[in-house]
Formats: sequence, C-alpha cells, structure tokens
Amino acid sequence: MPGPHLLLVVVVAVCLIKTASGFANGKVSRACGDMMPQHGHDSSSKPAPYNITLDKLTFSPGDHITVTLLVVPTSGSISFKGFLIEARDAGNPDGPAVGSFSLLNHSESQLLHCGHTQVEMMLPDLNYILHDCWKHKISIVKLWLSGITIRLATVVQKYKVYWVQIPGPVVSLNGVTGVPPPNPTPTTTAAVTTTLSALTRPFSSEGCGRSKSCLRDPVGCDPGRDPLCFFLSFTPEERTVLFELSGPADGYLSFALSLDKWMGNDDIYLCVRDGDSVDINAAYVSGRTHPELASKNVLSDTAWQLADGVIQCRFRRDIFLPRQIESRFSLDQSYFLFIAHGRAGDGVIHRHDRQPLISTHQTVITGPPKNLAGSRSPLLIKFHGVFMLVAWMTTVTTGVIIARYFKHDWPETRLFGRRLWFQVHRALMTLTVLLTCVGFSLPFIYRGGWSRHAGSHPYLGCTVMALSFIQPIMALLRPATDSSRRYIFNWMHLGTGTIARILAVVAIFLGIQQQALLLPGPWSNGVLAGCVVWGVLVDLLLEFHSKAVIVSRFKKIVLAVFLLGNVGFLSVLLNTIRNV
Repeated sequence: MPGPHLLLVVVVAVCLIKTASGFANGKVSRACGDMMPQHGHDSSSKPAPYNITLDKLTFSPGDHITVTLLVVPTSGSISFKGFLIEARDAGNPDGPAVGSFSLLNHSESQLLHCGHTQVEMMLPDLNYILHDCWKHKISIVKLWLSGITIRLATVVQKYKVYWVQIPGPVVSLNGVTGVPPPNPTPTTTAAVTTTLSALTRPFSSEGCGRSKSCLRDPVGCDPGRDPLCFFLSFTPEERTVLFELSGPADGYLSFALSLDKWMGNDDIYLCVRDGDSVDINAAYVSGRTHPELASKNVLSDTAWQLADGVIQCRFRRDIFLPRQIESRFSLDQSYFLFIAHGRAGDGVIHRHDRQPLISTHQTVITGPPKNLAGSRSPLLIKFHGVFMLVAWMTTVTTGVIIARYFKHDWPETRLFGRRLWFQVHRALMTLTVLLTCVGFSLPFIYRGGWSRHAGSHPYLGCTVMALSFIQPIMALLRPATDSSRRYIFNWMHLGTGTIARILAVVAIFLGIQQQALLLPGPWSNGVLAGCVVWGVLVDLLLEFHSKAVIVSRFKKIVLAVFLLGNVGFLSVLLNTIRNV
C-alpha cells in the first residue's frame, strides 16, 4: 500500500578530510546490485571494522534521522578509501535499492544511479581519515516507506581490503509492525579462487635444458643459491604446464607471453606481494597500458614463498582454454618471454623498475626443454650506446689530439692533395658526426617517439646532436688562414667542440644508467671514468710538452699509448653492452 512521504535528514560531520589519489571513476553502476566494488579481488572474510548507526530506530513523517558510518575503535583501522550506502526493504534485502539521496556537500560524496534510485558513494578522489570521533556522517536520504528499511554499506579500506553489504539498523514507521531484522552476517559475493599455500619444495635450476625450459638472469644462475637470480621455468605436462617464477622484488614479479619484443597485447602472469602474502593472477595488457586482471581464474595449484626480499610463485595452467576465456594464449604456440618486476601498493602494480628481461628468440611453451638466452637491452639501444661511445670516447678525442699537437709535425706531408694532419682530423670528425647521427636516431626508432622516462639524457643528446651539426657548418664557412677574422672562427670552433664533448660525456654517464641500457655498477662507471681521465691525462701531457722542444717521435709514442689504453677501456665497455 502507498506509504507517507518521509524525509530523513542526515547531518554531515567529517572529522578530517585529506586529499589523496583514488580510483579513476568511482561511479560503477555494476555495483548497484551486489555492491561489489569491481576491484578484481574477494571481499574480506574478517569481521568488518565498521558499523552503521542511527540516532533513532522509529520515525514519524518529517523526522530527521542521523546515519553515521562508524569505525570500531578496537579494530585498529582508522581510514577508508571509499563507501557505498544503499537503503533496502527489510522484507526483501536482496531486492533493489529504495528511496534516493540528496547531497548536503557535493565535495564529499556523489550520487550513483541504480535504476530509478539514487544511492550515495564517496567521491573517488577523497580519502577519509577518522581520528577522535571515529565516524563519518552521511547526507540527506529521501525514502517512501510502507514498512521497515535496512541500510547496507560497502566500505573499502584499501584497494584489496573491503567489506560488502555491512548490515545497518532496521528503522520502522511508528505504528507499523513488521519484519524481523535480517541475519547480521554480511552478505558477500565472491568469485571462486584457488587457496594459496606455502611452497612444498624449493626452487632449483636442476633440470634446466633437460626436463624443463629455463630463462635466467644472470645466465646460469640458480634461484636456490643466488638471491639475485631472476628465474622462470616451465615444464609441460599431459594437459597443463607448470610455471615457476623467482626473483628479488619489492612489490611484484611477473612474466608475459608475447608475439613480439614490444610491450602490448600480451598474456601476463602476476605474483604481487600484499603484506606477508602473495597474490597470483593472470592478466592481459592492451598496448602500453596497465594490466587488466582476468575475470575468470585460469590458474591452479598456486603456491608462493617470501624470503629475504625474494618473491617465488608456482602454478599450473591448462595448455588449452575454452574460447570464452578472453585474451589467453594457447601454450602450444611459440612466444617471446618477458620477466619484469617493480613496486606495488594496495595490490596495484606500478611501472617496472628495470627494462624487462626478454628472451632472445621465440620458444614453444610445450616444446622440448631448452636453456633460453635473454637480454634486458633491446638491440637498437645497444647499437645506440656503441655508436655514441666510439664517437665521443675515441674518434673525437683522437681527432682533437691530431689537430692540436701534430699540425706542425707533418707540415709538408700530404694526402689526396691536402696536409696529412688535416685529412686525418677531418676524417675522424666526419666519422664522429655520422656515428652521432645514426646513434641519435636509433632510440627514436625503438620508442616510436620521445622517451618520457629517460630524464635529462635525451635533452643532452639533442643538444650534442645540434652542436655536432654546427661544427662542420662553421668549418665550411671558415675564413682564410690569413684573414683578420680567423681568430673568431678558431675560438668559436674550439668553444663549440669543447662544450659538445663535455655534454656528450655527461649524457653517456646518464645513458649507461637508463633502464634500456643499464650497465652493471659501480665498476662500469669506473671504467667509463677511466676512459675519460685517460684522454685528459694524455691531453695534459702533450700540452705540457708543447711548451718545450719535443721531438716528433715522443709525441707519436704518446699517441700510440693513448690509442692502446683508449681501445682497452672501450673494449671493456662494448663487451659489457653485448652481455646486458
């Protein structure tokens, strides 16, 4: 029967509001029915540390009732990141929401349309921290009642910790006898998942290449002995494949199956640390986006272990999956393998800390066992590093030494009609410009554009590239040797070249610390510094002796010693690049 119009006014009293990052969109209409926050995880099985309280349990038309979301003081919980409040008919608590909400403060919460009903949600970019008063009061509720109403709340403490349909008190209209209160146990809706358990046997590289395929970094490492070993193995079985993943990581460890060596459209498997446990999930990534967790669980026999900063997880996956399982690759095909790790918070992973380890070749997951090789540095980035090292550690330094200290030693010796020192100097500087141009273009080809995560390195690289073009242009436009303006060219040529060399050295030091070409430190920095210092010492030695009468033979010996040492330093660096 039709009931009276009831206006429930709820006073808003927020103890403290602090701005924090939250969900991209708090309005999830799919949450209207089951009140699940759509986070891809199960509702907590622990008792909810929150209560809904009212200042009265019966009302007359026009009464004001204050509804409070209360934190249980003994729970130790003092915060929540979101809530959803609905009013339901106590006679049909699983039915649709009834009534509507009107907001007193639009900056604190928002309305979610559930059919013809408006319910209240917290704004996605607020984080409520509850201190002394331990409560957050909601806003105006309008209900048209014919009997008894119960309020239900879903409260999100953090991304993976939340409680669904926390029951509130039953309110009744004066003079109406009604339905007994529902069971106070919260109703939860949870997907079926495999229970995680501790590893029953340790990880080991034993059997790699014989009974299972393994991808390891460093090459040949054993996860049972080396805590810094990144390890992925897979063992084909009759209908499933057993995967094992191990490595040092603060937040998560993952691997992916990919049809190419580019991130995107990949089948991903995540081992994410959450406190003292590890969540193991399948996911999929479209392009360079955040992984989307699988809506259906496809993993079995999951197990994990945490020890000394190392995450280890083991699971099985069927070789073939039903067609309705979206975005999962069949394991009888050939794929590149990626291993990545990084930080995670509240179950949400962040960008990987290092360039992923990528297998050199594709491999069939159910194929014969292999010892797989891999690299964290793409081939184009390796060539970028090689070209820049050769150009700015060897050719440019040698060309400067030739022009500065051997000009007067070969005054009459000619090559192709020009003086020998000038031809050697010009050839080395031309080679420097060519190597710089090619090396400069390779990262843009690999990235498909500008790198947003490389810091100041690309800016310095662009500056060096510009100065490298300016130098030969100035040389072509230089005045004659006996011109009164020749000194202007000499100083500009010297200044531009010196600035380019300094910036190039700084860019190279920053470059060998980039994710895409991270050389092992600190000794690689020491080798690079040794190469730079070696060139400076030879320059100072020749500069000092140029003030005195010095025979040409001595300078030739110094040049030969310089080249020997320079090539030695350069060989170590190039070999290191080859092995990363």
